[in-house]
Amino acid sequence: MSSKEPDIVTFGCRLNIYESEVMRDHAKGAGLEDAIIFNTCAVTKEAERQACQAIRKARRDNPQAEIIVTGCSAQIDPQKYSQMEEVDRVIGNDLKLEAETWHGLNGEKVLVNDIMSVKETVSHMLEGFESRARAIVQVQQGCDHRCTFCIIPYGRGNSRSVPIGVIAEQVKKLVEAGYNEIVFTGVDVTSYGPDLPGKPSLGQMIRRVLALVPDLKRLRLSSLDPVEIDDDLWKLIESEKRLMPYLHLSLQSGDNMILKRMKRRHQREDVIDLCRKARGFRPEMSFGADIIAGFPTETEEMFQNTLGIVQECDLTFLHVFPYSERDGTLAARMPQVEPSVRKERAARLRSLGEKQSEKFLKNHINKDMEVIVEQGNIGRSENFIPIKLDRELPVGSLAPVKTIGIAKNQLLGQSL
Repeated sequence: MSSKEPDIVTFGCRLNIYESEVMRDHAKGAGLEDAIIFNTCAVTKEAERQACQAIRKARRDNPQAEIIVTGCSAQIDPQKYSQMEEVDRVIGNDLKLEAETWHGLNGEKVLVNDIMSVKETVSHMLEGFESRARAIVQVQQGCDHRCTFCIIPYGRGNSRSVPIGVIAEQVKKLVEAGYNEIVFTGVDVTSYGPDLPGKPSLGQMIRRVLALVPDLKRLRLSSLDPVEIDDDLWKLIESEKRLMPYLHLSLQSGDNMILKRMKRRHQREDVIDLCRKARGFRPEMSFGADIIAGFPTETEEMFQNTLGIVQECDLTFLHVFPYSERDGTLAARMPQVEPSVRKERAARLRSLGEKQSEKFLKNHINKDMEVIVEQGNIGRSENFIPIKLDRELPVGSLAPVKTIGIAKNQLLGQSL
């Protein structure tokens, strides 16, 4: 078999990055080294537009390649991609993770199941991740909630959890392969556990895995729901130094009426309390947040509440999205904010985010930190600060540095 690997183009979240590595193994094992696989995202129309644009370009540049499209967008609207003349095959979100799918490709152009009928999360043991500083482990899949703006449950199905023993085995394997930092990811990570025997919480699972894999140096969590942090997870935040002092919150808005119309489960007061409590346990704690600008019915006053919570909670790493209508969601039928206003509000949020980040960086000059080395000679501190290193170090290694200044939205670090 050729040592050449299929080309995988990944859009969207950390879960997609993880799943792309699973597909890389399966497609290579099936001898599909000339395939180009697009792992799509459906969070915004822009993500879908970019995927279609990339598919057309790939066909122009590679007329002989087999082009396969999968991911959330392909699961939700397989017809859209099957009707593209550039596309040879469309594979659903659950089937893409099964080795049999890749070994058994035949004349069928569309292989897509009813995702809502999928009850289990299949375990995938990965040896490593292509050129990455940290490894990603899927602990949960799907979502039981139906936020009015979100189409993702229709691409991922209902919530399913990976058993603790399977997660621990995967983590142990990756640590033995040399990974110092691992990220637990899923669609709705804080909903982990109710479908498993004994109904373990996310915190209980993490505590057990850390006990089973004592050599793991660093653990991070992907986006968290602000009202679903369980008591065990709070205890870990307080006392477990291997759990990194950085929380990324699925905030979406800082206005209670908008949060209600989004069908979110938290209010702004919950987020303020969470940030205060977490910093009380770990003063070095930093926060990121996903925020939607220009959600239907959002007034300027409501938007000001979102700007206000960013400052009140001292959020640092903002992922800002102008609201994007998704067919089939309740929000798409609500009174819409003008696209130009959405764009302008998103720009104001990003500008505030830059100021917040600059302030945060200034507060961390002349400090000793331990970083994990990423591509491009960047180190990432425990609380997620990017630090430009003064010398070349192996990607994925842990290194002590002293921060000595700021340049281009990152700190400058001197190796110790």
